[in-house]
Amino acid sequence: MSQDEQDLIQVGRISGLHGVKGWVKIFSYTEPREGILKYTPWRVKVAGQWRALKLKAGRAQGKGVVAHIEGYDDRDVAATLMNCDIAILREQLPVAKKGEYYWLDLVGLAVINVEGLSLGSVEKVMPTGANDVLVVAGVNGEELLIPFVKDLYVLDVDLASRSITVDWQLDY
Repeated sequence: MSQDEQDLIQVGRISGLHGVKGWVKIFSYTEPREGILKYTPWRVKVAGQWRALKLKAGRAQGKGVVAHIEGYDDRDVAATLMNCDIAILREQLPVAKKGEYYWLDLVGLAVINVEGLSLGSVEKVMPTGANDVLVVAGVNGEELLIPFVKDLYVLDVDLASRSITVDWQLDY
């Protein structure tokens, strides 16, 4: 993976066509879904290469998002973008507020409990109805699920030292 690719954050995928004037349906990974429209240019992976493409317009459409990309003004041309990934540069994200974290910043952090025992590292973060959950690849090969509840289970996130301190045990 090139340095440029390491700076990219996938935010969605082009999932279909909408109408005959080049509009496309977007499967957005952002929350809210239409948040993907705030970012331009998009980096779209076309035929294995990332290309910067500008949005002409976009809007929420039912439960999804539709967009019109500059230079893609008819259905046949837009069809060349089908199933292409959409990414943005890391620098396009707003700075996280104090005490807030982007999930991608948590992935790979070491998870250590209050006794100093290494529990593993964050493999991913998943949403649940009540709170987000850290999915930790445990040191013993088992997966740990730790609720991301600050001051109860998650006591400290230190991005500089790439670690998270938790009130959690291996046998929970």
